[in-house]
Amino acid sequence: MKLLKAFDKILAGFGNIRAMERTHIDTYTEGLISKIEGELIAESEYGKLFVSFQNLADYEFLNITVLSGSNIKTFDGSTLVFINGNDKITYFSDTKEIESDYSNVSKRWLTKISFVINDDDKKMVLERKFEKIFLNYKKKSIPMNKYD
Repeated sequence: MKLLKAFDKILAGFGNIRAMERTHIDTYTEGLISKIEGELIAESEYGKLFVSFQNLADYEFLNITVLSGSNIKTFDGSTLVFINGNDKITYFSDTKEIESDYSNVSKRWLTKISFVINDDDKKMVLERKFEKIFLNYKKKSIPMNKYD
């Protein structure tokens, strides 16, 4: 394994693009991961969900940051579903184009998505009046449980 890394460094020195990509250390995305804004409200083996709120032009936005092992890339948007017993609240992403950033240091994907919510829903999120959260995109879903 050490021999292959040394070989990649030699190839990168000669300008081989693929070798440069393999030897590159992504400090930018890793820096974003270490400084995630917001509060951790849900997690599972598939990922962690951090939330923060923003008020723009009398609209309340729920900004989420998802740290996961999955690349979330879509041009159709996503939905965020909060489940509490038999109650289910669904939010649709503010933007349709969503793309994750990858960190080759920690081997994780960082995704930021915004949702428009109202004040009652903000209170529900802050007081953690839910049991599960599902982030749905394309035909995939990331399930998470409430973080205590």
